Amino acid sequence: MPRFGTAMLVVSGIAPDLDYASYLGGAGAFMRFHRTALHSIAGSAVMACAIAGAFCVLDRKLPPRRKAQRQTLAPLAFPAAFAVCAVGAAGHLLLDVASGVGVQLLWPFRAHWSAGNLINDLDLWALLLLIVGLLLPMLFGLVNEEVGARKKGPGGSRAAIVTLALLAAYLGARANLHSRAIDLVLSREYHGRIALTAAAFPESSAPFAWRGLAETDNTMEEVDVPLGRGDEFDPDRSITRFKPEDSRPLDAGERSAAAQKFLLYAKVPFARVEPLEAGYRVELHDLRFPDGDTEPANVFVRVDFNSTLQITHEGFYFASNPNP
Repeated sequence: MPRFGTAMLVVSGIAPDLDYASYLGGAGAFMRFHRTALHSIAGSAVMACAIAGAFCVLDRKLPPRRKAQRQTLAPLAFPAAFAVCAVGAAGHLLLDVASGVGVQLLWPFRAHWSAGNLINDLDLWALLLLIVGLLLPMLFGLVNEEVGARKKGPGGSRAAIVTLALLAAYLGARANLHSRAIDLVLSREYHGRIALTAAAFPESSAPFAWRGLAETDNTMEEVDVPLGRGDEFDPDRSITRFKPEDSRPLDAGERSAAAQKFLLYAKVPFARVEPLEAGYRVELHDLRFPDGDTEPANVFVRVDFNSTLQITHEGFYFASNPNP
């Protein structure tokens, strides 16, 4: 590791979440900028360059205080600094790709969301693995002292390898569970209706508990999908949401500019049509977020029409504040 190596990893690993500041601009700005520019391959490369350049300048302005370090440490080279920052940014992107919200890796060239639906943004088991990884060097040190072994190198290197291997195995196991959950949802009928498509989303604290969504010809079915040994999957306990019938207000709402942007973002879009005193209201929600989910990523679009189907209002809202 070059000088400032750990600091560069931490800064570049956290910096992509600066786009969270778009929350202050409202739901529309949040949906447009969160996990787009700073979470794309191009944006991450530019960000890594900027962070690496800043640390190179810092290295020249703050030379090592110890004389021995000044003699042995060469000035921080930009290629080495960029490599470290690129690793930090790549680690951030990989974890976010595994989550249900995902990222726009190809921004600004293509508006496509990449999401693995393997873990939540805050996955307790992944967090536990990382905490164990921080404690492993101390464990290795105690074992070496106990057996009288000579220290051959940094204990953190072995701990990092073990932690990365465990994290990769955990994500692989989650991918297998995700596939099993989708197959199970597709294999059953729901109140006599055949599932046409399916999706599955993880629970943060329970690796074997998934939330399934099945689309039939006229409904969306939400059902708990337990995958633990001895657990029984009961499709008859699904929550049924009936799709709105085809209508001119629904068609006009889905063709609006706001709805078209939202459909690029939503994984499981679901429309609602409501008559108003002098018109109609069309809302598009994303069913990957359960009812009552107040995380900022849970955004929906609302379009109001008058009696002649002219748009009187359209905008994006946070589900946590539907009537600001």
